Amino acid sequence: MTTTTATELAALLDRVRAGREFGPNVYSTLDVLQVLYDRVLRITPATVDDPDRDRFLLSKGHAVAGYYALLAARGFVPVEWLDDQGGAASRLGDHPDRTLVPGVEIGSGSLGHGLGLGVGTALGLRAQGRTGPRVYVLLGDAELDEGSNHEAIAYAGATGLADLTAIVVDNHSATHGWPGGVASRFTVHGWSAATVDGRDHDALHRALTGHDHHRPHVVVAVVDNGE
Repeated sequence: MTTTTATELAALLDRVRAGREFGPNVYSTLDVLQVLYDRVLRITPATVDDPDRDRFLLSKGHAVAGYYALLAARGFVPVEWLDDQGGAASRLGDHPDRTLVPGVEIGSGSLGHGLGLGVGTALGLRAQGRTGPRVYVLLGDAELDEGSNHEAIAYAGATGLADLTAIVVDNHSATHGWPGGVASRFTVHGWSAATVDGRDHDALHRALTGHDHHRPHVVVAVVDNGE
């Protein structure tokens, strides 16, 4: 399988940056995105409409710069699109739009909606009898302060949505936090969980593929606060 090197990704991210500054919201997600697109997700530019594809939902939509760089690296969008990200005529807005960007599954905006959409997507696949596709949702730890995520976590656990994986990038930006850490927010509702170094690609791969096929799974990717 072709992989995206850190150098290649940095060059593409520079084209998106175009002199702007990015913060921890972008840099904290890059390693997770690399592992997902290089080693986990069963989707290619040729299969973006295949009903049996895996689904990746970026709930943390304000971290879209790295997402666009990965989509360009994997051939979903032309590299040239990166040069006008956020421009008046650009398809690449400050949040992704599923109607404009090939490979994007949901439009994002206000935080707290992605996991609920992931639950709905997994339920829809179950209703269609499609047991092959897996749904992955990337969230930030601060996003879990939104009550809609609590409902999604509880519902997914109660209904045993075994084809759902949540990835929480934990850069210690949440206002409240939870006793026992982020993973405990999920395990109390019956999810399986793995907490790993968010920069360790092999550990991320093991965690992302470590679901037990009987219940929803969460991967907590911990990164330094400055990232």
